Amino acid sequence: MDPISIGVALAAAIVAGGASFGATQAINKKKLSANANQAEKELAKAHKEAAAVTRKAEEEAAKKAEDLRKEEQQLRKEINEKENRINNRELNLDKKLDELDKRSEKLRTNEDEVEGLKNEIRELRIKQQEKLEKIAKLTKTEAADKLMKMTERDIKNDLAGLIVKLQNDAKDLAEEQGASIIAAAMERMASEVTAERTVTAVKLQDEEMKGRIIGKEGRNIQALQRATGVDIMVDDTPGMIILSSFDPIRREVARVALEMLLKDGRVHPGRIEEVVEKAQKQVLKEVIRAGEDAAREVGVVGVPRELIQLVGELKYRTSFGQNVLKHSTEMAHMAGIIAEQIGADVFVCKYAALLHDMGKALTHKVEGKHHHISAEMARKYGVPDAVVHAIEAHHDDIEATTTEAIVIRIVDAISAARPGARNISAENFAERMRELENVATSFEGIDKAYAISAGREVRVIVRPNVVDDLSAFKLARDIATKIESTMQYPGTIKINVIRETRAIEFAK
Repeated sequence: MDPISIGVALAAAIVAGGASFGATQAINKKKLSANANQAEKELAKAHKEAAAVTRKAEEEAAKKAEDLRKEEQQLRKEINEKENRINNRELNLDKKLDELDKRSEKLRTNEDEVEGLKNEIRELRIKQQEKLEKIAKLTKTEAADKLMKMTERDIKNDLAGLIVKLQNDAKDLAEEQGASIIAAAMERMASEVTAERTVTAVKLQDEEMKGRIIGKEGRNIQALQRATGVDIMVDDTPGMIILSSFDPIRREVARVALEMLLKDGRVHPGRIEEVVEKAQKQVLKEVIRAGEDAAREVGVVGVPRELIQLVGELKYRTSFGQNVLKHSTEMAHMAGIIAEQIGADVFVCKYAALLHDMGKALTHKVEGKHHHISAEMARKYGVPDAVVHAIEAHHDDIEATTTEAIVIRIVDAISAARPGARNISAENFAERMRELENVATSFEGIDKAYAISAGREVRVIVRPNVVDDLSAFKLARDIATKIESTMQYPGTIKINVIRETRAIEFAK
C-alpha cells in the first residue's frame, strides 16, 4: 500500500476516535446530571423522614415525662400517708406508756398498803400468842408437844391394832394373789416335760466300718480325736461308738463328722480333717439358728449376735437331764406372763430369762458360777443394767433389788421343779448334800458343816482353839481340793470357813 493511502487511513481513524470520545463525554455529562438530581431527591426525602422521627421521639419523651411526673406525685402521696399513720401510732404509744406508768405507780402504792396491813396482822398475831401463853402458862412449842403426846396416848393402841390388821391382810392378800398368778402362769405353759440327754453314741451299721474308723495302727481314730478334741471309744460297746467330752459342742461336732464319715465310707486323715471342718460349720449354723429361733419365739429382739450364739449352744447342754435352752425359753414365757400380771417390765423379764443360763455354755472355759459368767457376758455386750441385775441375782448369793429379778428367781424355780423336768430325785440330792458335809467334817478341828444353797456352798464352823486364822485359809483350800477329787457336781461350790471366838463369864 502506498504512503498516501496509509496517511488517509490514519487520518480517518483519528477523526473516528475523536468523534467517539466526544460522544462518550456527552453521555457521561448527562448521567452525572441525572445522578445529581436523584441524590438531591433522596437527600430531601431523608430530611423529611428524619424530621418525622424527631417529632415522634419528642412526643414519646414528653409522654414518658408526664407519666414519671404522675408516678412521682403518687409516691409522694403514699409517703405522706405512711408518715401520718406512723405519727398517729407514736401518739397512741405515748398515751399507752403514760397509762402504764400511772398504773404501775398505783400498784406500787397498793403494795405498800398491803405490806403495811401484813405487818399489822403479824403484830396482832404475836400479841395474841403472847396473851395465850400468859393465860396457859405454856409456850407454843410446849403446847404443841403436849397436844401431840395427848393425841398419841389416846390413839396409840388403836393405831397399833390397825397396823397389825393391815399387815396381816396385806400378807394374806399377797400370798393369795401370788399363788394365783404363779398357778395361772404354770397352767398357761403347755411345754413338754420329758427330760432330755445329749446324744453321745453313734450306731454302727456293720462291724466293717469299725475297722475303717480305727484305721491302720489307729491313724484314723487318732486323727479324728485330734481334729475334734473328743475321746472316741470303739471297743467298749458292740455296734456303738461312744463319744466322751466335757464340751458339748465338740461332742456334737464329733457326732456329725462321724455320721458323715460312716455315710460316705471314705475314711483317711485328709478326709477326716475336711469332714470335721464341714461339721464345725454345720454345727455353728445350727447353734445360730437355735439361738435366733429361741429369741424369736419369746419375742426378744436386739440381742447381740455373740449372745445369740451362746444361747444357741445351750441346745446341746443339759442340767440334770433338762435341756437348758428349752428351760430358758420356758422361763421367758412364764416370766412374761407373771410380769404382765404384777406390772413389772415384760421385756426385761423375758430378756433376762432367755440369757440367765448362757454362762453354762462357758463354765468349762471360764471359772466361776454360771450366773456370774452370764452377767459378765451380758454386761460386756451392752445389755441394759436392769437385765444384767436380773440375770446375776437369779441365785441367792446376790440380793435381788428389783421386781424383775425376783420374777426370774421364781420362774427359774418353777421350771426346774416341775414334774419330769429334771431326773434327779430327792434321795440323790440329799445324798449329795450329805457327801459334801461328810467331806468337810473329815478334817480335824471341824465343829459343824452345813451344805446350803442347793449344794453350791459349804459353810464350815471350826473350833477356834484348834484352828487359827491362818490355818482357816489352808483348811478351806484343802476341803475344796478334796471335793474336786472325790465328787462330781455341776458348776462351782463355795467353801466358807467360819472361826468364831466367844468369851463367856457369869457374875454371881
